Amino acid sequence: MVQVHHRERTVDGHQIFYREAGDPAAPTLVLLHGYPTSSFMFRHLIPLLADSFHVVAPDHLGFGLSDAPSTSEVDYSFDLLAEITEGLLADLGVDRYAIYVQDYGAPVGWRLALRRPEAITAIVTQSGNAYDEGFVEDFWEPVLAYQRSQDATTEAAIRGALSLDAIRWQYVHGVADTTLVDPEAWVHDHALVSRPGNDLVQLALFRDYATNVALYPQVHEYFRTSQVPLLAVWGEGDEIFGPDGARAFSRDLPDAEVHLVPGGHFLLESAVHEVADLIRGFLGSRVAGA
Repeated sequence: MVQVHHRERTVDGHQIFYREAGDPAAPTLVLLHGYPTSSFMFRHLIPLLADSFHVVAPDHLGFGLSDAPSTSEVDYSFDLLAEITEGLLADLGVDRYAIYVQDYGAPVGWRLALRRPEAITAIVTQSGNAYDEGFVEDFWEPVLAYQRSQDATTEAAIRGALSLDAIRWQYVHGVADTTLVDPEAWVHDHALVSRPGNDLVQLALFRDYATNVALYPQVHEYFRTSQVPLLAVWGEGDEIFGPDGARAFSRDLPDAEVHLVPGGHFLLESAVHEVADLIRGFLGSRVAGA
């Protein structure tokens, strides 16, 4: 029986919650979650990997059970989320690791890789975008409009993404049998982003997302230079980051493994065993000691 530990560390004055499992002497895999969730999204995946890997899954600052200081106290950005993650890993003594990135976890992971490329042993990306081709226009146009101009109309459209119905849509769209998706997931996420003041945290990160796209040329150069082993496992029905985003990795990483799996944006909710098998096979062949 794999034991999953639920822990906290203080990083730059903030309490950061994380899940940890497996032997610390084994190769480390860091799981980086997206919006609007937390390490809760990995609750079923961690036990499937921890017999072979040391798994660490933090909640980003402002998400899940980590501290969520107000925007008057903290200037939220993806740079900050990466700095906090980097600080947590340093505090845990983790200096070489693979990353699993999903949604917001991708720009956090790309920053970690650009700062210390020698630290990254491999990448698993599950709807973790790095190419313009990945953006599904219908979903992203309101975000782009809000980034261009913050007014009552554009803000109202973004605030709609914080609603229970919008979060539920992220979980069930693209899933043929929606009864496979646990409603607790979207209820849990909605409750946490609905905490007083957290709406302003999320709005700040929606604005800052533009910095991630500006970073893509550097990310692509990192891919070409490092030829880091990469597995893209994507929900073929994802209407936030479409399958073209998965295929695009092969442009800079010809040896990338790309798998389109029936499912949506939160693929682990309906295909966790298939994803786990792909990860184990990929890391087992690409990461020393796995």
